[in-house]
Amino acid sequence: MKNLIRFTKAPEPAPKKSSSGSHDRDVALADLEKEKKLTFIKAWEDSEKTKAENKAQKKLSAIVAWENSKKAALEAKLKKIEEQLEKKKAEYAETMKNKVASIHKEAEEKRAMVEAKRGEEVLKAEEMAAKYRATGQSPKKLLGCF
Repeated sequence: MKNLIRFTKAPEPAPKKSSSGSHDRDVALADLEKEKKLTFIKAWEDSEKTKAENKAQKKLSAIVAWENSKKAALEAKLKKIEEQLEKKKAEYAETMKNKVASIHKEAEEKRAMVEAKRGEEVLKAEEMAAKYRATGQSPKKLLGCF
């Protein structure tokens, strides 16, 4: 078990009785004046501390407002850039779709030309075969690969 030490308030000395009443009054007035100065100093100290605290709080609030303002500006800028990128992406996608459609159209045209040419050549071969059959002649070229 720990030993506990008790502190007791020291008894205040009893006021000394002096033979002269004016001396007691002067001492009392001096004590009163000293107490008044200490009270004034304490009030001044509290006032200065409060002023310093208020000044610091005002500056901290200004810093928070500045930070929030800068953050909001950057977020707005980021959103604007994202919107621009989305717009460009949509434009590029549209351009690519148009290019794909153009390539598909060109390929269809080329296929149609090949089919038409093949049809012409088949028709020409059929006509020549009919002519050779009608005349009884044989073609001059038998096969193009031999």
